[in-house]
Amino acid sequence: MAIKLLIADDDAFVREGFKMVLSMDESFEIVGDAQNGEEAVKFCENNIVDVALLDVRMPIKNGVEATKEICEKSKTKVLILTTFDDDEFINDAIKFGAKGYLLKSNPPEKIKNAIKMVNDGNAVIENVVLDKIKQNLKSSSTGKIDKTLFSEREFQIIESISRGLSNKEISKELFISEGTVANYITSILSKTGLEHRTQIAIYYLNNGAI
Repeated sequence: MAIKLLIADDDAFVREGFKMVLSMDESFEIVGDAQNGEEAVKFCENNIVDVALLDVRMPIKNGVEATKEICEKSKTKVLILTTFDDDEFINDAIKFGAKGYLLKSNPPEKIKNAIKMVNDGNAVIENVVLDKIKQNLKSSSTGKIDKTLFSEREFQIIESISRGLSNKEISKELFISEGTVANYITSILSKTGLEHRTQIAIYYLNNGAI
């Protein structure tokens, strides 16, 4: 079944470009488009949308504000696509529930793969964005993670996630199965109240805060 997509961007040229590229792939179905965050929120409330592709800088409601409402009011997963890797938006977008944060400059295949990953419940964030988060948090963190919450193995996995490793890479590094890694991540999410692996990375890098 095709992944139902909403494309939200205030630039009509960008919207049409994404629609043209993605509609050529039978894996996707474009069910709507929006030119601002408010339109995106209303569409997701009233229609079945699997993944919403949101620009950050939009009028009326920006992509971060729209992300918060979409995640609160619908089952739609949000993938942020932007031409900017702005420090001011990244943390909030992820905190409010965005499952991915990519630059629009990525090739179409990478964006398509990211959409599929987000639809499957995975989080996607590219290295240039993760590096921004690390830089910001290193200069502002003052807290300390309570290590007593986690087993030694769980903490190893938290640290590995913060380095951007996939489950497959973690399993190879720690000599355990991918299924075991996934089980540990589920436990970590439960203990911290977080929702996905990108938030775990921020939790670690921000010394226990998000």
